[in-house]
Amino acid sequence: MRVAHLITRMIIGGAQENTLLNCLDLVAQYGDEVLLVTGPPVGPEGDLLALGQPAEGRAGEGDGAIAGFPVQPLRFAHLGGEVELPVVTVPSLVRAIRPGTDWRASGDLAQILRAYKPDVVHTHSAKAGILGRLAAWSLKVPAIVHTVHGAPFGPFEPWARRTFYQWCERYAASRCHHLISVADAMTDLMVSAHVAPREKFTTIYSGMSVEPFLAADENRAATRGELGFAPEHVVVGKIARLFHLKGHEDIVTAAMYLDREPNLRFLFVGDGILRDKLQKMIDDAGLADRFRFTGLVRPDRIPALIGAMDILVHASRREGLARALPQALIAGKPVVSYDVDGAREVCIDNETGFLVRSGHFKDLCEPLLTLARDGALRERMGQEGRRRFTDQFRHETMTRRIRELYGRLLAG
Repeated sequence: MRVAHLITRMIIGGAQENTLLNCLDLVAQYGDEVLLVTGPPVGPEGDLLALGQPAEGRAGEGDGAIAGFPVQPLRFAHLGGEVELPVVTVPSLVRAIRPGTDWRASGDLAQILRAYKPDVVHTHSAKAGILGRLAAWSLKVPAIVHTVHGAPFGPFEPWARRTFYQWCERYAASRCHHLISVADAMTDLMVSAHVAPREKFTTIYSGMSVEPFLAADENRAATRGELGFAPEHVVVGKIARLFHLKGHEDIVTAAMYLDREPNLRFLFVGDGILRDKLQKMIDDAGLADRFRFTGLVRPDRIPALIGAMDILVHASRREGLARALPQALIAGKPVVSYDVDGAREVCIDNETGFLVRSGHFKDLCEPLLTLARDGALRERMGQEGRRRFTDQFRHETMTRRIRELYGRLLAG
């Protein structure tokens, strides 16, 4: 197959890792021709494509460009070998709503797709998802698929903005052949908002390389020592951009109530615009000795950092299905999560962790305290999570199911 993946930006994040692994699997396992089209990776969240190395070779037109846009072939270590992936960066494809720039991006995407002539266009994220589907539909691409990694609307949005986003998603859904949800909860949300009928959705969990997480504890003592944690410390970790709606403030506030537990420590993995605000909040609360920030880290560092944790907490107000949850469970760590979007599909209450009301930081305290004081419970819940979710979240499983969907759409 000839497949074009479109995404707004390839920052270090779950949707981006999902997309990259899908692209690499299609090339390595199925011999497909794949083009990744993305906007520039603007922001403090890093550049996921920096994991690749420039490669010799060209894709698309003979001069190393597609519709006048340079093609950058990148080589990635993957499945025990190397995979080359051609990438086109579209400067006009930006995350913020800018009508003039967005109009230009729509035309740019249409030019690229017209020149590339894909069998399948697979879009990700809100901006690329809307503009990409409209461009592909206008060109009568045989199969157009969009993955819902997280809804761009929710009860936390003002009514006018929420209504506008719902209308945009509804219109874009009518200009594609199928939608993939990374969790059943995403399908429920989109159907309840009348974005598309339920039969137009398929749930395919976001895949990952599971082996590093199965081996997460191999360097546990050394990693904890580097972070300044003692053997007796019980470490609660949070993996997310330091950004709005990710819930870091709730964890800091909960930590104030848990101050009576002397061995409890907190680890924030990631970086973002709220770093200074969170540090001040921690300092003002007198909790500076309880918290560690890693800053921005490469994805291949995440397994070792989870290995250094004892519990993972997920306090985001919205998230399709945070990759950190299955990653922690595959690593054998129990989770405490707000009951938001797809979290309940992996955080099975009282089995793999504890599920609490979204936005109620005080509800985080009791389960964190219970797990901090009961090592046997942590072990039992973590092992149950590993047993349930290791095979389900393999990226090979994800790509096989996605490619089967492509085949059904093209056959139809």
